[in-house]
Amino acid sequence: MSALAIIDHAALAHNVGVLSARVAPAEVMLAVKADAYGHGMHEIASTALASGASSLAVLEIPAAVALRESGVDCQLFAWLHGVGSDFESAVSHRIDLGVSALWQLERIARASSRETPGRVHLKIDTGLHRNGALPEQWPELVTAARSLAERGLVTIEGIWSHLADASPDDDAHAVDAYAAALAIADELGVRPTMRHLAASSAGWREPRARYDAVRFGIAAYGISPFDDVTGQGMGLRAVMTLQCAVSTDEAPAGRRWITAGYADGVPLGARDAEVSIGGERCAVDSVELARTLTVVPDSIDDEAIVTVFGEPGTGVPSAEDWARWSGTIGDEIVTGVPRRVERRHDRVLSAPTTS
Repeated sequence: MSALAIIDHAALAHNVGVLSARVAPAEVMLAVKADAYGHGMHEIASTALASGASSLAVLEIPAAVALRESGVDCQLFAWLHGVGSDFESAVSHRIDLGVSALWQLERIARASSRETPGRVHLKIDTGLHRNGALPEQWPELVTAARSLAERGLVTIEGIWSHLADASPDDDAHAVDAYAAALAIADELGVRPTMRHLAASSAGWREPRARYDAVRFGIAAYGISPFDDVTGQGMGLRAVMTLQCAVSTDEAPAGRRWITAGYADGVPLGARDAEVSIGGERCAVDSVELARTLTVVPDSIDDEAIVTVFGEPGTGVPSAEDWARWSGTIGDEIVTGVPRRVERRHDRVLSAPTTS
């Protein structure tokens, strides 16, 4: 058995239900960026929408177009644009576009018509400094968008931003900055139907930041965005399980090889890491390209299933455990499982729960 990533759609449905209940009446915009954090964008999208998410977010236009062409008919939001971005395709496929600068707005307007206006969400930078109009640029961006809307070339669907999530004080300052930007837009005659600021962290802990929608990302996949509580502690369930087998390769006494290595998503630099073999936690000795050496009792059967990470409620290591052992975040662990690893999608068998 080579490495296998099992995607539990019942767990995803459960998580969407928990998150939806947490932020209601705000809606859930589920982030399926980076191929849904390695879980499979198309498969995750269908389950998320069936479980209570009202819209989907990706980074780039081609991913949104691929979703649209696969039959996804909900609101699709893309926000990371470069000079070569295909705004014509985005407009024709009814993709909502994040707009941080005048040049983006102008390009979208050129790709639009009164019959097919561009759908834009204006972004204010509230302190993350990744993109978004600076406060001194904001009135000009809003005024330009209003002018294009009056000409029928765009519709202003939203005003949005990102939080830096650096500290509670930083987030509180960012929420205030966002509220100020909304007030300026209102004074300039722009009142969008969707205001969205929070992602997983602020969406969970900061009611002031929820507004009309929360862009939940990694939390929907069962991984906490916090240092002080796990996904399990939030009532969430792990969606991805990475499994492999005990190898037949010869190994030193008291050790066994397993059939997954760093080419399969096993982090190379983890310290004090463990895997579960046949239900027993076994220490990781070393990680190679396509196999990992573990410390294994003689009682372990050669046919035993190896779980690298999965649902911590079953006693196996979690992606968050591996993040701690590797000095990184859970997002990197699940996203780091490459496409060479087969995905098996276990579909939803029951209605989502909220507890």
